[in-house]
Amino acid sequence: MAKNPAQRRYMRRMILLSVAYIAAVMLASWLIPDDAAATLLTVTIALVPALATSGFIWAMASYVAELKDEYVRMLEIRKMLVATGLTLALTSGWGILELFTNVPRVQLFYVFPVWCMGLAVGSLVNKVTIGDGGPCP
Repeated sequence: MAKNPAQRRYMRRMILLSVAYIAAVMLASWLIPDDAAATLLTVTIALVPALATSGFIWAMASYVAELKDEYVRMLEIRKMLVATGLTLALTSGWGILELFTNVPRVQLFYVFPVWCMGLAVGSLVNKVTIGDGGPCP
């Protein structure tokens, strides 16, 4: 389990938000038929899972802000910078491919999961460059 209070709060927030996200996606999938028109109701229902995604971002930012250990904070920020750089490079590159070629279109939904996978890459970068991947909250 998490070692310090910031990690415990982070884990609790992420678990609650994960449950809320899964429930919201399931509810939206159940309530909105395939190929539904973009009405006020369908858009509102479809955006409910985005609230949980915004909550994930808030939880991560709160975790970094609440960390007392400056070294651990630096490791977390480095992970986030690597994830952001990787996501920007991939989405910009793919967007240029979409602009000039007939590659398949990628839905914007995938940007946040790519960023989250970039956090794992950032942890590996930390491990390789400074020998410490940081705590696993």
